[in-house]
Amino acid sequence: MSLEKQRESFEPSLSTYRHPTQRTKSEEAISRDRLQDYFQERPKNRGVLTDAERFWVELQPWLRQRGYALRPRYQPGWRPSWRGTKKRASDCEDGEPIGYPFMLDATRISDGRVVMLKCISKTLHPHEAAISALLSSPPLRLDPANHCVPVYDVLHPPGHEGFVIIVMAFCRQFDNPRFDTVGEAAEFFRQVFEGLQFMHRNGVAHRDCIDLNIMMDASPLYDQPYHPRRTDWRRDFKGKAKAHTRTERPVVYYLIDFGLSRRYDLPYERPLEEPILGGDKSVPEFQNSAAPCDPFPTDVYYLGNMIRRTFLEGCEYNSRKRGVEFMAPLAADMVHADPAKRPTMDKVVERYNAILTGLSTGKLRSRLKKSGDSAPHAVYLSLVHCRRRLGFMLRGVPALPKPTAMEVY
Repeated sequence: MSLEKQRESFEPSLSTYRHPTQRTKSEEAISRDRLQDYFQERPKNRGVLTDAERFWVELQPWLRQRGYALRPRYQPGWRPSWRGTKKRASDCEDGEPIGYPFMLDATRISDGRVVMLKCISKTLHPHEAAISALLSSPPLRLDPANHCVPVYDVLHPPGHEGFVIIVMAFCRQFDNPRFDTVGEAAEFFRQVFEGLQFMHRNGVAHRDCIDLNIMMDASPLYDQPYHPRRTDWRRDFKGKAKAHTRTERPVVYYLIDFGLSRRYDLPYERPLEEPILGGDKSVPEFQNSAAPCDPFPTDVYYLGNMIRRTFLEGCEYNSRKRGVEFMAPLAADMVHADPAKRPTMDKVVERYNAILTGLSTGKLRSRLKKSGDSAPHAVYLSLVHCRRRLGFMLRGVPALPKPTAMEVY
């Protein structure tokens, strides 16, 4: 079924976005508990499938009929390839267990493209599949400002009527591998600002656009595909996966995970939502208040706080980056304690474009330094960077790595 048909099949539920029902606290607790139980359940013996993995094994024959193949570990009757050999499970491709219980990579049989399958509970996230399909349907998918993760298909698994599976582009975390230049970071800012502006212009509030929900299609960076679970290894496990820089091979960044997202009939409807805590618990308007508020300024806060924590100041799992201090004034306004005083995404994009215009080519080509690097490692990175930089300058490679190709389905 085409995405346009999928969108039509969701039209009745799209109307519910205008007056959405929030998940109850008990439902949120159930969701967290299930995930916690899963990680506690994961066996130390990689030769044993978890309950979540057995769910995918059960679906594999049906998925193959629908045109999607799973890795050897998830084939019915799988036997660990290291048994009876001197190999360790960690040295074998099929020794890598699932990451999250509700997500699994697959290969589209028609063209060999690696995709991601996401199983969505209709009870816990009743709007996610509909919004995902909508944002990937014409004419929205054709808009170059659309940085929502492409969804290729929506599947309804037999025997699991309470779930739906979306087939989407396979991505990895936006900052892995690390940024090499200020220009690479600047292009990242440009794309994510543009992407959230696109969502807001189409009446969709993301409501959880934190660092974990921003990813990239990293396939241009690799000559040999990397493994979905061991991303530092090739998919065939025959060696390390070696990446080019984003400057040489520009990438596209995507906003993902629309489980908390809502769509509104703007400008006729005033969007108001009760606070719902996503990954970032620091939203000022959510502190000590249950009053409904506009989710669009909250989105601006999430993105500004991501830049502040991931780049400008650092946090418990991400070191501060040196070279992007020009983002500090804009990020400070985006995280203003008063939602009414935060800029809209239209204003954010306008101000950022002005900032970008003022950056010299030399600044954009400079190395994005990372606090915490040891002195020897920093010297090594600087030497490698200088050699690359000279080569890019001689070849006329742009300092701002804008991708030129649109997503191909």
